[in-house]
Amino acid sequence: MKKFLIAVYGCLLLMLAATTFVEQTCSTDFVEKHVYHTIWFCCLWGALAAMTVVVLVRLRLWRHLPTLLLHGSFLVILAGAMTTFLCGRKGYVHLTVGSEVNCFLEQDGRQVVELPFTLRLDSFRIEYYPGTDAPADYISYIHGETPVSMNRILSRQGFRFYQSSFDEDMQGSWLTVNYDPWGIGITYSGYLLLGVSMLWMLVSRGGEFRRLLRHPLLKKGGMFVLLLLCLGSGVHAQKRSLPALARKQADSLARKQVIYNDRVVPFNTLARDFVLKLTGKLSYGGMTPEQVIGGWLLRPEVWQNEPMIYIKNEALRRLLHLETPYACLADLFDGEKYRLQKFWKGKQDHHRKMTSLEKAIVEADEKVGLILMLQNGTLIRPLPEDGSVEPVSDTKIQAELLYNRIPFSKLLFMFNLTVGMLAFFRLLYRGLRRSSALSDSSGRIVALSFSSRLADTFFPFSLYAAFLFQLFGYGLRWYIGGRIPLGNGYETMQFMALCALFLACLFRRRFPFMVPFGFLLSGFALLVSYLGQMNPQITPLMPVLVSPWLSTHVSLIMMSYALFAFMMLNGILALCLRRSARMLMLLSRLLLYPAVFFLGAGIFLGAVWANASWGRYWAWDPKEVWALITFMVYGAAFHARSLRIFRSPLFFHIYMVAAFLTVLMTYFGVNYILGGMHSYANA
Repeated sequence: MKKFLIAVYGCLLLMLAATTFVEQTCSTDFVEKHVYHTIWFCCLWGALAAMTVVVLVRLRLWRHLPTLLLHGSFLVILAGAMTTFLCGRKGYVHLTVGSEVNCFLEQDGRQVVELPFTLRLDSFRIEYYPGTDAPADYISYIHGETPVSMNRILSRQGFRFYQSSFDEDMQGSWLTVNYDPWGIGITYSGYLLLGVSMLWMLVSRGGEFRRLLRHPLLKKGGMFVLLLLCLGSGVHAQKRSLPALARKQADSLARKQVIYNDRVVPFNTLARDFVLKLTGKLSYGGMTPEQVIGGWLLRPEVWQNEPMIYIKNEALRRLLHLETPYACLADLFDGEKYRLQKFWKGKQDHHRKMTSLEKAIVEADEKVGLILMLQNGTLIRPLPEDGSVEPVSDTKIQAELLYNRIPFSKLLFMFNLTVGMLAFFRLLYRGLRRSSALSDSSGRIVALSFSSRLADTFFPFSLYAAFLFQLFGYGLRWYIGGRIPLGNGYETMQFMALCALFLACLFRRRFPFMVPFGFLLSGFALLVSYLGQMNPQITPLMPVLVSPWLSTHVSLIMMSYALFAFMMLNGILALCLRRSARMLMLLSRLLLYPAVFFLGAGIFLGAVWANASWGRYWAWDPKEVWALITFMVYGAAFHARSLRIFRSPLFFHIYMVAAFLTVLMTYFGVNYILGGMHSYANA
């Protein structure tokens, strides 16, 4: 039975992973029809549930109530999902102003379902962020009912209505209809049981988590000592003699308030993004962004011959006959003819994935568009003089200017990776040589003692300083944007780096080797966000993202990713220091509990958010599927009692390193390869 259960579990994981790639090749409708919405797929989950019940009875898990409750919650969740699949009904209803509707069309478009009541749309309108064209909410006013908008549903007699779309003439609205009187309640009960069981397992005195905390090997985590080494870096600025605003005049413009990215910002933010988009750098030729924009406005005939448009793609550079990676505006025009136009063929087929050359052409075209918008007067939008847009406070303007001037990500990833690598290599050296390091002369002992005391002071101080510095930058972004910075890929990587530093500070005293792990993990997260340039601009959230569920959902998942990364680094360290492999295995097993529980809570809170916003708590989106795969892969490592191979420190660490590939696939692979509604690649 156990082998058969493992086989079904493994086949289910492989099938889920393969289906996400099939969806990329075929379509979402194809995999829904042939996999997710089939009887055989439901039977596979049913077989897994049935075998789990048999194993629970054979192991007499009623003697371990937290573990029984945990597995029981998964069975309840599966029962709720099956109930929704069999009994739930979904569809759409189209309302027009003044007309009454008493039915809806099912999702497959084959059947019209009668409603036990009528709906009448009084009006529909879009709310915008002040002074911008960015939608803040979509609202349908139903006669005699509460308004329906994003994240605010209408419930009546078991039917739930969600804002979905609207007609272009603003005289009609499309609502998603969901009728699931039993499945949602059962599923939510399973979520509640899951939360209770996870907390119970963490606090239970007889549980493995508490036993690991008391394990004598983990209490000896202070045997590693770290050492200080310093490195520096220089800054080089190139100056050019180009017509531009005087520095004093340009600086006076930095605080002027304009409308940009659908919010009120200081002019410095617009100018900074303009130069960054064109050149890939925050300044050009030793001039401030305000000076550069001023130069383009005053003397465009000179600046159009300045090679400042960064063309990264080599194939496009060859087509444009460029000898360097930088082009000037004049290079992209042949008289009045736009040279990029003849290279662009991607618009002929919107369903075909663009090639790297076509993407480069689109990117270059966007840069040209920015320059043309600046010259046409449409890029810079000052605040209206009629007072329709309220200016932001001087304090917020000053905060944004400070945020723009300090390159938090760049400084931190350079510092964290440098210090982290030094600390990690020192950790390896001390682990491999600690038995012989103190066998030299007494003078050598004193030198080692002094360097150890120096390391004990420097590395913790640097860790706390890095954490506070990033916390300050993250707090500034929060204050400037007026929301928790978790709305795109750049911000989630920033939050993950912050979590890594926080966890390192939290565990530093008990496990000093967490210090290099914190530096390295946060440094790599910041490096990825810096290199990927995943939308560093601060923009308002899409209406559906303006939800209290968002911050909790993303925060829990990013905390779990940070812990999984610690466990991966821990595994690499254990493979290098075999003598400490058992102790490091105990540490990873300890971290496994909060890591998997954070991920599970994040997944199911995300399901609640999806149900409140879109009318369904699980859509089999590629990111949802890979998050589930990650949860299941790491969940297998809990079963060391029944799967003896997990008792081997060597195998356990190799498994933790390999399992982290599912985390990388969930975050980066889905974003940049598979796509889907959760993709951050274009956020």
